[in-house]
Amino acid sequence: MSTLKDRLRSDLTTAMKARDDVRSSTLRMILTAVTNAEVAGKVAKELTDDEVLTVLSSEAKKRREAAVAFEEGDRPESAAKERAEAAVIQDYLPAQLSPEEIADVVSAAVEKLGVAGAGPQAMGKVMGVVTPQVKGRADGAAVAAEVRRQLA
Repeated sequence: MSTLKDRLRSDLTTAMKARDDVRSSTLRMILTAVTNAEVAGKVAKELTDDEVLTVLSSEAKKRREAAVAFEEGDRPESAAKERAEAAVIQDYLPAQLSPEEIADVVSAAVEKLGVAGAGPQAMGKVMGVVTPQVKGRADGAAVAAEVRRQLA
């Protein structure tokens, strides 16, 4: 069994005992998403820590996007709730890369592939190299924007 999943479960128990409603409801949602990912497909399987991190990343992204949508829809209380949930999820994700660190990873990949100034045609090659290096530690949209900027 994945240690991250065990940690989520034990933290859920702790949050329930402390009567921390936001944390316990968020952890329940995360564990439900993990369980859904485990039973998706033809054969149920136990997720590894990396696969659980992928689920956590997608859940965090959903919360960020929902918070922005609620802000635009003039619903600040719902946006605040989504941001609080995103903060709980963030506790379980690896430290996020800064824009400078993303730029360094991308420039190293561009240099390694020798595609500097190649334009958007080389984007797929660069993303193929960069994505595994930043998985779970950077937003894909931010990485893609930096790749586009450096290839232009």
